[in-house]
Amino acid sequence: MLDLNEVAMFVQVARLGSFAEAARHLRMPSATLSRRVRQLEAHLGTRLLQRSTRKLALTSGGQDFLERCLPAVDELMAAGQLQLAGSQEPSGAVRVAAPSNFFDFFPMEWVSGFLAANPRVRIDFVLSDAAADLVAERIDVAFRGGPLRDAGSATRRIFASYGGLFASPGYVAAHGQPASLHELGEHHCVTPPPDAGSYATWRLLDADGAEQDVRVRGRFVSNMQDVLRKAACAGLGIAALPSILVASDVAAGRLVPVLPQYRRAGRGLSVIYASRHHIPHAVSAFVEMAMEKLAASQDWGSASAGAPAG
Repeated sequence: MLDLNEVAMFVQVARLGSFAEAARHLRMPSATLSRRVRQLEAHLGTRLLQRSTRKLALTSGGQDFLERCLPAVDELMAAGQLQLAGSQEPSGAVRVAAPSNFFDFFPMEWVSGFLAANPRVRIDFVLSDAAADLVAERIDVAFRGGPLRDAGSATRRIFASYGGLFASPGYVAAHGQPASLHELGEHHCVTPPPDAGSYATWRLLDADGAEQDVRVRGRFVSNMQDVLRKAACAGLGIAALPSILVASDVAAGRLVPVLPQYRRAGRGLSVIYASRHHIPHAVSAFVEMAMEKLAASQDWGSASAGAPAG
């Protein structure tokens, strides 16, 4: 098979009329360049250059070959330069996998601002609560909550904590605030489906970072966080929810913190890249924006969740 690198080397020698000048331009030893051109001649079965101690000239076969390959070499070099220049500016499609409730805590205005600032970028969102296969589904980056199982992937943690416990003011007025984790078992709680039996288990962190498990149950169960949030707002019980998901509800007085000295453990939110190598500028630019916005939102949400009701 023809070595295109050797073709490009021959073109450079022919243009400059000197192995020494071409070697300096290509930043390689002159002897290596001469050997590679001889290899090209051997592969083609014809002499391309006439060499002497004082002169270098194209043979008739070399002139014909140069005229045929020169436009292609120039076009390839130009394409490479354009690609290099374009890679400095975010461009192309970014395929993002995220939970189905992603836009409950990721305002569409953030996406709009990013696209306005990066007019050559297109974003394709794939929303599902199932963990996406980044390779099979051609995902550039995924947002995932909970423990990470992609040991070989490049990951970045946005925040480690999950959130806290929340209930509506109406529920608190009717049933009171639990004074301890032990009293949670006496309250209605809205939870994801329990692993077994009628109880669900919440793992909570106290102010010192110590973990405690508490068993809770209630009369409303759902596998969707936003449904649990709406159930809590409707007064159906206490829910363990991410701060960023309930920040607006807390600010509006629809939810109030319950046992604010405890936080839900073992969840958090992370970014997973399909590959740790040669991440496109469009992907890295979107991730940096998302991480900055989400981290700021989490800080604000945590502050709001810890504030007194009203």
